[in-house]
Amino acid sequence: MPRVNVPVTTATRAGAALATTTGDATSHHVMINDGRTGIIVKNTGSTVARTVTFRIAQTVDGQAVAPRTATLAAGEQRLFGPFDVNSYGGKLEVDVDHTELTLTPVRMG
Repeated sequence: MPRVNVPVTTATRAGAALATTTGDATSHHVMINDGRTGIIVKNTGSTVARTVTFRIAQTVDGQAVAPRTATLAAGEQRLFGPFDVNSYGGKLEVDVDHTELTLTPVRMG
């Protein structure tokens, strides 16, 4: 299955409505990455910690580089990024382990 595209909100001085996407633990996600975009990840659950994974696109000496992972406690919300385009690619792949994680990408205008 193709990854689910996550729309990116561009910040403005006038304010912009945030677009939040519910995590898909089967197909996972992809978002445009220009090196100036971050992502707010929230664990909406009330009892269990959940994990988000950011896939690294580059290889070193032909070997895949381990992805960056983070665990969010129940109810926790964190901002990640920006993600270097040379390391993470122009399309950032984001994996979640449960639908209790929501994704809200924000690009600084």
